[in-house]
Amino acid sequence: MIKIMVVDDDEDFTNLYKAALRAVGFDATAVNQSTTAIEMAYLIRPDIFLIDLMMPEIDGFQLCRMIRADPTLKHTPIIIVTALTDIDSKLVAMGAGANDYLTKPFQIDVLKTRINVLLEKLK
Repeated sequence: MIKIMVVDDDEDFTNLYKAALRAVGFDATAVNQSTTAIEMAYLIRPDIFLIDLMMPEIDGFQLCRMIRADPTLKHTPIIIVTALTDIDSKLVAMGAGANDYLTKPFQIDVLKTRINVLLEKLK
């Protein structure tokens, strides 16, 4: 089963993500503190990350850079899921190592398709 790690400081969103992702056949785990995301990723070994940009302490841009700098995690695909719709945020996120960028609100089918497309590229 494909393992997805959701990193978002909003517990309501992560609970919603987990339920929706599990309903479409993924194994979803949520982390609500970006400061513990790397540590948790070593335990979970996700196939893909879903990361919010606007988080306290370590924001999503920084987290992307940290994942890309980590020898074990650097090839794990990252999808940014955020309310930020401006082009500058998207460009910075992609420059930080994100593979895709999806703005809230979104349909779960769109997210599922994007996850599957990214994972297919890895094969």
